[in-house]
Amino acid sequence: MNVAFVGVGAMGAPMAACVARAGYSVTVYDSSHEQAMKAVENGCRVAAGLDDLAAADIVVTMLPTGQIVRDLYLGDGLAHKLRRGSIAIDMSSSNPSGTRELGAALTTFGIALLDAPVSGGVPRAALGTLTIMIGGEDKEAIKRVRLLLRSMGDRLFDTGGLGSGHAMKALNNFVAAAGFAACAEALLTGQRFGLDPRRMVEILNVSTGRSFHTDLVLLEHVVDGKFASGFQLGLLAKDVGIADGLARDVGFDAPLMQLVSRRFNAARDSLGYARDHTEAIKAWDTDR
Repeated sequence: MNVAFVGVGAMGAPMAACVARAGYSVTVYDSSHEQAMKAVENGCRVAAGLDDLAAADIVVTMLPTGQIVRDLYLGDGLAHKLRRGSIAIDMSSSNPSGTRELGAALTTFGIALLDAPVSGGVPRAALGTLTIMIGGEDKEAIKRVRLLLRSMGDRLFDTGGLGSGHAMKALNNFVAAAGFAACAEALLTGQRFGLDPRRMVEILNVSTGRSFHTDLVLLEHVVDGKFASGFQLGLLAKDVGIADGLARDVGFDAPLMQLVSRRFNAARDSLGYARDHTEAIKAWDTDR
């Protein structure tokens, strides 16, 4: 299979490298030609433009937003260039309602859209051990791409119809964001009372407050001040916003989602979109 990989940033680059190592012919495209050229070292070919993607059997997108994915296919015209029977896999964090709309539009071109967002961060992207959440209406298309997806992830979950993967990703990241916010507020409160933050994390990790953040994030990136988890603050704020919007769309009152969304939006606006998400604690530390 010929695979086109659009978006080779922090996550997309190692994911594309995993696909190439699995033996697929991979052509990459990125708005930054310099970024795309780095993929040559991993056995990928670089497209000069969208016309070079026309021969792809499968197009994988790993882009910042669902709107950019939509613009790629419908605004920039990639949908017109691909053959009927092609499969589009959006592995970005996109709005699930927008994914369903794009899927309907691509159907008219004979292109099957699947959503397959990921969790695990840059380290697991490099190892090919991501968690992948797969949504789609075309079961035959899902069957055709499963081996490809397995080159990038070792935990594959079918989540249901089109958009369900993106919904699950947003909800997962809301839970993660809420957990980090709770950890940050606990550390800041404890410090003001005179508790040592390192000792706090040690206790949390052998108590009921233990979580992904206490295990893997707080000491290195917050207490030690590295702030380099590899996940941008703006992206996390976007994902929590998608989860909040999803709750509104289904008519569910989710006040915690609303609060967490406001907290991360405020941190993003204060610090900047591209800052590491662990730096949100700086924005919430009002004494600084």
